Amino acid sequence: MPILDRNVLNLKNGLHHTVSINAEVETSCNFKDIPRLEEWPTSSGEGEYNHMEFMKTIYMFKEDFKIPDEYISARLHSLFTKSAKKWYYKMRQDHGKNSWTWWKEQVISKWENASWKFKTENSFEESIFDIERDKPMSWFFQQKGRLTALHPDMSETMIHKRILRKCGGDLEHAIRRCIEPCSTEDYISAMEDITTRTKIGRNWYKPLMDNKTYGKLISRPNKPQDRAPLK
Repeated sequence: MPILDRNVLNLKNGLHHTVSINAEVETSCNFKDIPRLEEWPTSSGEGEYNHMEFMKTIYMFKEDFKIPDEYISARLHSLFTKSAKKWYYKMRQDHGKNSWTWWKEQVISKWENASWKFKTENSFEESIFDIERDKPMSWFFQQKGRLTALHPDMSETMIHKRILRKCGGDLEHAIRRCIEPCSTEDYISAMEDITTRTKIGRNWYKPLMDNKTYGKLISRPNKPQDRAPLK
């Protein structure tokens, strides 16, 4: 075969190989199916575990739509907000363009530090369920989010057990008697049912009021000898 014909054949084979690779990329990542920018999560760097939900959602997008790292990192300037955006610009200025894998490591290093763990653990320990103030669903999910952020490997059963201990003895006992150990949604449903339909866990102390003085407490004699004799 003449050299010229051989070169032409090699060029054609090379082009065919390039087209095949491009077709594989398009097949593995269909950009038309990728969620629009407004559907992506954002991270402000504020809140107890905002950064974790941010990374978790991006990981699911990456897995579901086979999104390459470069595509994700190119969107970060729009996904970081408030103080996190200022941090991103500073890091980008200092370190230049990097992959999503690199940025993910920086996010973890920045926000999952000892101070964050201490504050999150304290917030969980100090959060006692208050029937008059807290809504079962939002309160339960908040505590679960804290524990999951602090202890990613903790089992669902242990998470539920630790959360129920924050409900107070009577309410915790009632929830455990109501249902067998099960899902988070079942525990929340039991909490909502008990706190709505019963007085369990409520403090029903109401001071005796003088209607004429609109809130002035009426003093009661504490000692038997201070009370007027019965007639």
